[in-house]
Amino acid sequence: QVQLVESGGGLVQAGGSLTLSCAASGRTFNTYRMGWFRQAPGKEREFVARISWSSGSTYYADSAKGRFTISRDNAKNTVYLQMNSLQREDTAVYYCAGGTATTGYEYWGQGTQVIVSS
Repeated sequence: QVQLVESGGGLVQAGGSLTLSCAASGRTFNTYRMGWFRQAPGKEREFVARISWSSGSTYYADSAKGRFTISRDNAKNTVYLQMNSLQREDTAVYYCAGGTATTGYEYWGQGTQVIVSS
């Protein structure tokens, strides 16, 4: 059974940093791309960043470029999202997801809350 478990969310002041983790288990992910998404209250879920598990290539939403860094640790089967210079607009539930170019993001974690205070 595939599981994606996020952690690392919390309350942070504007301008601060947080690192989210996504521990993956239950299958081999080396052909997968792993993504971070977020959903703010009253808004639709939006893409934040993704990484290819095999190559490590990354892609970011414009809102994340220059502030967020996605990375992975193959040995730990864990994907990270380092978030710097956090703004109130970054307040959301952050979700980790995994999938292939064919299947799309078929596996999702339960989410971790990030609250940025002014």
